[in-house]
Amino acid sequence: MNDRDMIESRVLDTLMLEIRKVPPDRFENLPEALINGGITTADFGFETHFEKAAEKVMSGETLLLIDGCPKAIIISSKHFPKRGIDKPDTEGSINGPKEAFCENFRDNTALIRRRIRDYRLKIKQTQTGRRSKTDIGIVYMEDIVRPEILAEAEERIKKIDIDAISDSSTLAQLISKDTLSPFPSFQLTERPDKAAAEILEGRIVIVVDTSPFVIILPSVLACFYQASEDYYENWEIASLVRVIRYLSSVIALTLPGLYICFALYNPSMLPTGLLMKMSSARNGVPISGILEIFFMELAFEALREAGVRMPEAIGQTLGIVGGIIVGQAAVDAGLVSPIVVIVVSLTGICSFAIPQLALSSAYRLSKYFIMVSSAFFGLLGFWSALVVILIHLSSLESFGIPYLYPFGGGDIEGDEGIKDTFFRLPLKAHKKRPVFSNNRQKIRLKDGD
Repeated sequence: MNDRDMIESRVLDTLMLEIRKVPPDRFENLPEALINGGITTADFGFETHFEKAAEKVMSGETLLLIDGCPKAIIISSKHFPKRGIDKPDTEGSINGPKEAFCENFRDNTALIRRRIRDYRLKIKQTQTGRRSKTDIGIVYMEDIVRPEILAEAEERIKKIDIDAISDSSTLAQLISKDTLSPFPSFQLTERPDKAAAEILEGRIVIVVDTSPFVIILPSVLACFYQASEDYYENWEIASLVRVIRYLSSVIALTLPGLYICFALYNPSMLPTGLLMKMSSARNGVPISGILEIFFMELAFEALREAGVRMPEAIGQTLGIVGGIIVGQAAVDAGLVSPIVVIVVSLTGICSFAIPQLALSSAYRLSKYFIMVSSAFFGLLGFWSALVVILIHLSSLESFGIPYLYPFGGGDIEGDEGIKDTFFRLPLKAHKKRPVFSNNRQKIRLKDGD
């Protein structure tokens, strides 16, 4: 856990050679003598409390004890095994940086500082977990962040009393207030460029030791549709991709429920040609349409989970080939109709178009709620379920920011927030920071002469 070469060259050599040069009349102040003229390291300190000194040793520090001295010298010598800086796995992009966070706390904070060379970038370090003593860093811009949001974030972290924090997602769940909602109130990212960009917008980034993901807060629904690559492309291309993401999320959420409504309760609303195709495709299928689509949805979820748990090369093959084989075999056996395979496949593909996995998972769960409601009440159940979800989203907030901002509560700062939602307007149009920043530092782009 520590740097052996550093201990031997800067500590043991001093104790064996330099200590002899200390005059006998200075032995009473031996710790100060070692620090001032002996041990050649700048990162050190003193500790008088036994429990805190033991925590330092468990963290990889070196503890120097002197007989008769009531305080110990703490020498920084951490050298944990770590993974190198690699490419992002879950947030890949064609343009932009290819660096990703790793499991080392100092490497992660350095990746952020490398992108923001401003003395007002602050990192408040604390520890959470009675037994794990996990290092946590609250990263923010001192002059841009909202003080009330920063104070609330610090208070929530301070109230955590648990044995261990194993990952940033664990911490995110513990500081979340809406524990019964499937919709995420925090973003997780493994991209340093995204984390730095969000800090400059007034948001707070929480770095957790041993985790390759950092937490971004506050987070509203529109934030989960934004990807780093959007800001490296021309605004026309980025806007097209944004529209596709929003449409894909609507399809992933509603398509199975609409199929149940139209196929079983309201077939007269479909064009005659399409209705005849669907009717002929269902000839010979022994199970009802509701059980049919539920069966295929669950089979697709099982394939998705199997692909995630398998090694990467095998998992991709399993997901693609397994879906084709299972779907074709089910159609040939007469268990399901081809239209159901198309509906389930299109729903699954659209769910992958959402940049954030947490939001995609929330839509996956809400999809089943809409399907059950549609199965019992038809179109009335379908629209009722959508209204319930919309009301639920309207009731959520993240550190005082409405979750549906800027679609709801957009009057907070006029139409400024809508410039980066369905469409990503040119960068020159984004002259003000979003609602997350304080009012004294709203301007981020000034017009040239």
